Amino acid sequence: MTTRPGAATGRLAWPVAALALVGLAVLVLPLVTLVARAPWADLPELVARESVREALVLSLVTAVIATGLCLVLGVPLAALLARAADWPTLPRRLLRAAVTVPLVLPPVVGGIALLMLLGRRGPVGSLLEAWFGVGVPFTTGAVVLAQVFVALPFLVFAVEGALRTADRRTELAAATLGASRWQVFRHVTLPVVAPGVAAGAVLCFTRALGEFGATITFAGSLPGVTRTLPIASYLAMQTDPDEAVALALLLLGVSVAVLLALRDRWLPGVRG
Repeated sequence: MTTRPGAATGRLAWPVAALALVGLAVLVLPLVTLVARAPWADLPELVARESVREALVLSLVTAVIATGLCLVLGVPLAALLARAADWPTLPRRLLRAAVTVPLVLPPVVGGIALLMLLGRRGPVGSLLEAWFGVGVPFTTGAVVLAQVFVALPFLVFAVEGALRTADRRTELAAATLGASRWQVFRHVTLPVVAPGVAAGAVLCFTRALGEFGATITFAGSLPGVTRTLPIASYLAMQTDPDEAVALALLLLGVSVAVLLALRDRWLPGVRG
């Protein structure tokens, strides 16, 4: 059988390559335009504004807290998901669907769901109000919870991928030597999947930093309390487009820096 020229060289057929370039343009051109149209001469003054610094600090602090909570909750959930391969089909699919839903759900729907659960008339929110006099919506804590809701799946799937590709023989050897399940998980499993945990945590932090829909629905837009960078950028578009562009560039810069820092480790098993 003869091989057509170029078939063995990894080249794409020209229609495929052309469509790929159009797809790349759809992703890149808006960002290039944002950078090109940015008011670079006024950028230092715009970024130095009190409202911008306030939103930046709030975003960074809440994203760090949300990432910490995602690590505490997400690593065990990833371990459960990785070990669910032996479960019956229906429970396994339901578990994976529950973890995946926040990835495909419009964030505003997540914000409404959190409000229904933790609002003053919600099943949990009413109890918190009655027992402790605590209201969660429209507080900084609500920002953190909204960020956790949308960012947790990123960490879970990154860690699950690392767990699935890890060699389990070391775990079995440790168990044979008398280590408990907790000791095996803490001293053997976690060190092995640490790169996946780190990559998932960074992706989780970036997603939390850019969260908008669930946050504005569940936490509102109170300056210094719940007005994060994405919300401040959206509001600034209506009154000061230059400030909105400056805020957008801050978010873009953080995202690009994170991806460059992760290089080929941003998805388990993928190499650049």
